[in-house]
Amino acid sequence: MINDALLQKLKAMNDRYTQLEELVADQAVTSNTSQYSAYMKERGSLSRAVTMYLQWEGIRLRKEEAAKVISEDGADKELEQLAREELQEAEKEEEGLIEGIKELLLTQETSAHKGVIMELRAGTGGDEAALFAADLYRMYVRYSELKGWKVEVFDSSPTDLGGFKEIIFSVTGAEVYQRLRHESGTHRVQRVPSTETQGRVHTSAATVAVLPEVEDVAIIIDPKDLRIETMRSSGPGGQKVNKTSSAVRMTHVPTGITVKCQDEKSQHKNRAKAMRILKSRLHEHMEDEKRSTREQARRVQIGSGDRSEKIRTYNYPQNRVTDHRINFTLYDLENVMLGHMNQLVEKLLAFEKEEQLKQLAATV
Repeated sequence: MINDALLQKLKAMNDRYTQLEELVADQAVTSNTSQYSAYMKERGSLSRAVTMYLQWEGIRLRKEEAAKVISEDGADKELEQLAREELQEAEKEEEGLIEGIKELLLTQETSAHKGVIMELRAGTGGDEAALFAADLYRMYVRYSELKGWKVEVFDSSPTDLGGFKEIIFSVTGAEVYQRLRHESGTHRVQRVPSTETQGRVHTSAATVAVLPEVEDVAIIIDPKDLRIETMRSSGPGGQKVNKTSSAVRMTHVPTGITVKCQDEKSQHKNRAKAMRILKSRLHEHMEDEKRSTREQARRVQIGSGDRSEKIRTYNYPQNRVTDHRINFTLYDLENVMLGHMNQLVEKLLAFEKEEQLKQLAATV
């Protein structure tokens, strides 16, 4: 049986789909390319769920007709038997369809985004934390190469020892958001730093933020809400970085969110990259506000994605990586750091799916 909350959700999606059908046929909309594209994309994202809802409606009518025949006094026995068989078949179809609907609703959120913007920052541990941030960056780059994804650096603050105080980059490709979204949080490393003379194991940390990259039509920023400053690039990199005012600092005044981008020599390119980062941060800011109003029972149990939350430990002496959210340990740290993250990622996805199905069954 389909419960009331899930039924209401499907009805709302069907109503919106019907509304979009009318909108994309409106001449005022078709003449606005960006608006038409946005409506068509939303319509496409709803089509599978709406098709399944209409299939369920058809099954419901079949069940009602069969039940009516069965309940009639003096009904023909052969006809009644056929109705019972029809009812049994319809109920079986309904059960499979409802499972398919749940599966679809679970994957809709993560499949809506094709790319992410990742922000890695050195945490506690000084130079060793910056070196660890660089190691994490290389791990994600290698993983992306194995998956056929594209990586583009937006901004970085390298250290003299080869680490990063901060590095911001995008990753685009199939299933990027699904597979990287759970990397947000504090990553802890336990190893002997190269600067350690007595061979003692130190603990350092780096934070990772994974922001879904949004389409231009999804986040609209009023130019009046922006404060844009230009400056000369700074940091290691030779003589060219400081010759022109190519670095850009962009501030969204209403929220106070500030983005700096200096990786490109062109101010125009830095401005474009800064806008991409800003839109993703604004999207995350709005999502955080929504999440804060939800009940605890409806939060994803795999973790909030808060960067203050310690999610994983990389222990070099034991060649061990442990994900604390799912209590999973893998004694293959060397290969993980070379980008072979699939086993970790699959465990996280499986755990998330199991928890979401429990929540969906209980609350939807």
